[in-house]
Amino acid sequence: MKIAGKVFVVTGGASGLGAATATHLVGQGAKVIMVDMNQDLGHEMQHRLGEKSKFVKLDVTDEVTVEQFFNDVEQEFGQLNGLINCAGIGPSAKVLGKNGIHALDAFQKVLNVNVTGTFNMLRFAANLIAKYELKAGEEERGVIVNTASVAAFDGQIGQTAYAASKGAVVAMTLPLARELAREHIRVMTIAPGIMETPMLKALPQNVQDALGAMVPFPPRLAKPEEFAHLVGHICENAYLNGEVIRLDGAIRMQPK
Repeated sequence: MKIAGKVFVVTGGASGLGAATATHLVGQGAKVIMVDMNQDLGHEMQHRLGEKSKFVKLDVTDEVTVEQFFNDVEQEFGQLNGLINCAGIGPSAKVLGKNGIHALDAFQKVLNVNVTGTFNMLRFAANLIAKYELKAGEEERGVIVNTASVAAFDGQIGQTAYAASKGAVVAMTLPLARELAREHIRVMTIAPGIMETPMLKALPQNVQDALGAMVPFPPRLAKPEEFAHLVGHICENAYLNGEVIRLDGAIRMQPK
């Protein structure tokens, strides 16, 4: 799929992986609607990216507002060709911790945002992408890219909720790709390793260096721009479908 002239929605678009992805897609000539709960950062991103971008404050877990959001996208842009799901949370808690057992509501919150939010966005996005009328020479209507984590495969102590949520995102990939193939829509998932996100960049430099040194090669934190370039390649390579790609420098996480 050619990115130029296409319309994309990026969740978590105000910062980190989502912001880098939105920046890359706009740079390739796409129109991008960024959604996030952080209104201040979102408007800053829209100002930075210019007229080919738009920011909408949105709770990805809310069925009513998400449905209305996609209705608005259809009215304003007339089409949708891609959804990049980057929104997510990753708190850490042990099942048997110093302050007692893992709170059930904390577990449910992680699954609600990371799994339900991802699914809520992609179901409405798929419905709108399926309406796109293929032009001469085009073989696909669009692509959905979800974000998992290497924690889905080698989650660490304290990541039970997070690993469960990202494992669910991984498990959705193939059945979604199989189902949406009839609509000429591809579904892919990226499982990042240790990324240079705002949260990690706030850590002391020696801690960042120690984390980066855990990566076989290159021995550093992954840059959000590298995630964004992979998203761009997935969009452009029509034969990538139904697969999970680890973007991790060959790291395999230790128990803790």
